[in-house]
Amino acid sequence: MENEVTIRIGGESGEGTISGGDILALASARWGYHVFTFRTFPAEILGGPCMFQVRISDRPVKSMGDYADVLVCLNKEAYDRNIRDLRRGGVLVYDPGDFTPESDDFITYAVPFNELARKEVQLFQTKNMVMLGAIAGLFGPPLEALLQVVESRLSKSRKANPILMEKNRLALDIAYRYVREKIDKRDPYQLGPVEKADRVVLNGNQAVVAGALAAGCGFFAGYPITPASDIMEAMAKELPQVGGTFLQAEDEMAALAAVLGASFGGVRAMTATSGPGFSLMTELIGLASMAELPAVIVDAQRAGPSTGMPTKMEQADLSFALYGGHGDTPRMIVAPANVADCYTLMGLAFNMADRYQMPVIFLTDQSLTARVESVDRSVFRPFTIEGRLEYGKANSNGANGANGASNNGKHETAAALAASFARYAYTASGISPMTIPGPGAIPYSATGLEHNEHGHPDYEPEDHTAMMQKRFRKLETAAQELPQPEPYGDREAEIGLIGWGSTEGAIQEAVDRARAKGYKVASLHLRILSPLPDRAIRDFISSVKTIIVPECNYSGQLANLLGARYGLQPIRVNKFGGIPFTAGEILRAIEEVC
Repeated sequence: MENEVTIRIGGESGEGTISGGDILALASARWGYHVFTFRTFPAEILGGPCMFQVRISDRPVKSMGDYADVLVCLNKEAYDRNIRDLRRGGVLVYDPGDFTPESDDFITYAVPFNELARKEVQLFQTKNMVMLGAIAGLFGPPLEALLQVVESRLSKSRKANPILMEKNRLALDIAYRYVREKIDKRDPYQLGPVEKADRVVLNGNQAVVAGALAAGCGFFAGYPITPASDIMEAMAKELPQVGGTFLQAEDEMAALAAVLGASFGGVRAMTATSGPGFSLMTELIGLASMAELPAVIVDAQRAGPSTGMPTKMEQADLSFALYGGHGDTPRMIVAPANVADCYTLMGLAFNMADRYQMPVIFLTDQSLTARVESVDRSVFRPFTIEGRLEYGKANSNGANGANGASNNGKHETAAALAASFARYAYTASGISPMTIPGPGAIPYSATGLEHNEHGHPDYEPEDHTAMMQKRFRKLETAAQELPQPEPYGDREAEIGLIGWGSTEGAIQEAVDRARAKGYKVASLHLRILSPLPDRAIRDFISSVKTIIVPECNYSGQLANLLGARYGLQPIRVNKFGGIPFTAGEILRAIEEVC
């Protein structure tokens, strides 16, 4: 029996497909297994086909898997849509009252989900519990693990009542006994006992919220948009409990404007949106860059231009994140690769925003926002919060305050201090000291107009040139100070893969499988895309013969960036159907090169 299984559940909105999958993943993780999930569901309110896939293993898993080992179909449409992704020799669990499968390429188990829910439990809404009971009886996890999660969820729900809980227990038990008594198990998949570990089970959006709170975020403004709305809703609940302020704005422009106002006031501030909303924020990103105001902007990418496919994934906002805006607008970009990164890199993003006094764009995507992973609790340690360089404190060149002026209040009047304060002082690092408004504070003008060192409007060509160079010099400073990525795989590889964002797990699993076949392969994964980690990229490119760049967009946006910056002409592997890469797809690209 194998202590790993990838289970896909297909059904219709309203059948409990997604909620059932969530319960299965959480129960497996609480029982001690590693889990990795993927889901897709319709964008329309009226509903449509849903799919939930969970890979469960007693070993760490990096991707959702190439194929499903087990496919559970709640209706015929789910069968038609998903059967091609069931591995040959895999297991199909279906309702014989709904359809009969047409192929014998797999093991079939007939379970009358509808009949058991209607006649035995006498509550059709427990159909997903019937499904979970059948899964537990056939493959695991233990029934008690599912019961614990169901009880926990119902106890927190407004619908909680003893009768409903009893019906759920009954549905789980009836289906469990049904498959145990009536089905002759003929497959190798069985989740046996494992040693429990100290892990946290959460999705990417939940990790972003946890990271923001741990990083000291004190203000959030946003507007609802899929798939970032979960961040806004969680911040609305959690931020006031730690003394912060939440604002639901009238649109995305107002949201970022409010964030910049809070930032000017000395508060760590952020917003979260997706592609369409991110587009609306462009002018305010320019203001943040010009006024040199810290801000963290989460862009949870989704597929397609315009409204596109709100509930599908894509990595197609990179070029816009890099270049969107009028004029040359410096900004920093961070892209988490997994759920743990969604926590840890939020701390880095806030520190980057404060130190370099510019907007930091945090690029996640739909698959990562909803992906559930089991993460070691040790990941969630407190952050070292690095504050802003304030007037009167040593700047990056060792000077005290702006232009080395004293700010002890004994030798200068407030007016003289204000007149002498060079908020946008030219420094070797490009980073200038700043003040925070309040009693006794030195005021300055934070304007979107081009300005001189003191923040006063200045349109002279030589001054504009110097100020542009100063603002971009901060990126050069950051490139020297920020952590460099480490290669993964063979030290003396012939084939190298460069990726970014949520593709890391599939890329690394492909590298592992290629190395097991005898290929010399390594990968480099970029978590900071502005400024690029030049030293690490150049060293990696020079160490291999061939570079492959897998990314989930049509135009090869990272490949274009690497080509423009380093003259690199990599092999492009692009996927843009709204579904993440599998490790097998990337492995095939490696083998084609070999």
